[in-house]
Amino acid sequence: MIDHTGIAVSDFGKAKTFYDATMTALGATLMMTVPKEYTGGMNVFGYGRDHPSYWLTEGKDPGPGRHIAFTASGRAMVDAFYAAAMASGGRDNGAPGLRPHYHLNYYGAFVFDPDGNNIEAVCHKPE
Repeated sequence: MIDHTGIAVSDFGKAKTFYDATMTALGATLMMTVPKEYTGGMNVFGYGRDHPSYWLTEGKDPGPGRHIAFTASGRAMVDAFYAAAMASGGRDNGAPGLRPHYHLNYYGAFVFDPDGNNIEAVCHKPE
């Protein structure tokens, strides 16, 4: 149902390091950089698997209170996401594991990005 979404980040360098690593672990890449002449001079990047669907914008209202969950094709991908997040400036908010209180086959990992956003990878497949 959602075609794309995005968040604001306060330190674009830290955010790019974090998201380059975590998006790679989820099979996504940096797909687009919007030229600054179209953004008022701000950095704007789009990550995705087949099209840019997750956008980072420099400086507008960054911070906690946001939750984004990314699909993972398997539990190993959730584990890889978590490891990449921890190695690239993320903070733990729930190590990889089953969350049966959400759903029987809910395997997820939660991290805070450098701005405190709650970022998750989740797989709903039984393994």
